Amino acid sequence: MVRKVTLIATAAMGLESVVANEVKQLGYEDIEVENGRVTIQADISAIPRLNLWLRTADRVKLQVGKFKAYSFDELFEQTKALPWEQFIPENGEFPVIGKSVKSKLYSVPDCQSIVKKAIVERLKQKHGVASWLKEDGAFYRTEVAIHKDTVLLSIDTSGSGLHKRGYRTGQGEAPLKETLAAALVQLTNWRPDRPFVDPFCGSGTIAIEAALIGQNIAPGFNREFASEEWEFIPGEMWEQAFNEAEELADYDQPLDITGSDIDHRMIEIAKANAMEAGLGELVQWKQRQVKDFRPKQENGYVVSNPPYGERIGEKEEVEQMYKDLGDIMADNPSWSVYILTSHPTFEKLYGQKASKKRKLFNGFIKTDYYQFFGKK
Repeated sequence: MVRKVTLIATAAMGLESVVANEVKQLGYEDIEVENGRVTIQADISAIPRLNLWLRTADRVKLQVGKFKAYSFDELFEQTKALPWEQFIPENGEFPVIGKSVKSKLYSVPDCQSIVKKAIVERLKQKHGVASWLKEDGAFYRTEVAIHKDTVLLSIDTSGSGLHKRGYRTGQGEAPLKETLAAALVQLTNWRPDRPFVDPFCGSGTIAIEAALIGQNIAPGFNREFASEEWEFIPGEMWEQAFNEAEELADYDQPLDITGSDIDHRMIEIAKANAMEAGLGELVQWKQRQVKDFRPKQENGYVVSNPPYGERIGEKEEVEQMYKDLGDIMADNPSWSVYILTSHPTFEKLYGQKASKKRKLFNGFIKTDYYQFFGKK
């Protein structure tokens, strides 16, 4: 039986260190951080645990092999030499997807079909199948990724991307991915006993992720994963991982989290999403304009992804909101403020230079994460 595996937690650009930190907190030390990924050497029990607990990774992939290939023959032979039968059973369904960047083997459809053929040959040989493979069993989405002639072959353990937590019943026009929302919270030094406000909450993603973090609720607790069906991972490993998540959740931790938005429809959607996430009335939702926000306590946190003013006719309105927020927060110097925006003159409009800035991508939009630390 397979025990040790190489896993890859994929990450959006700029979030690799956040994902690496989460992996370490789960107790995995043998890791390597690269662009867009964190590679982990671990026992197979890490597959359920990483899928359940990683808040900021996009997916968890199982690396089957890595090698150089400059010709289709090399690709075929080296793929066929890998121990696919340890992972994919005789009836496993394994579509092959692919990508190729700066490599001699640049035709993705050709690479996909060669990898598929090589795996089929290997499985038929090892499982003793003379005709074709049925492929009516569990799902093993396989990927061939070639970068500068280095081939990486992996199987996706997650199924749907990890940002799909299972609580989003509705969303606005430009929804923030749950994984990025969780990262925005984790990049602050907010603690669950401090007030937390998102004054431009939209469908509520940042506030909901903050509540899940605050009560230490595993983000994948409410969903299913492709690898739950895999034969080589014993069912009790999944059971243990879900039990651990249940035991570590701190449902009694009181939270003071508020999401507000000018649009009452978004507030209704946010409420429904929070209910679906199992948070009940834990987060307070308010319809209000940002200029009506008045912090009542000290040492709170504002974490938000406001409109960027990129839509026609929106610019002046958005710039006024930035100014309003800056004025309010100037009167509350003990509060820390974290704002994600692509607006080039945000600091000027806000009226203060950020203590720190971090480049992040919101989808394909290049943004800055402005961090203003409160005076303690």
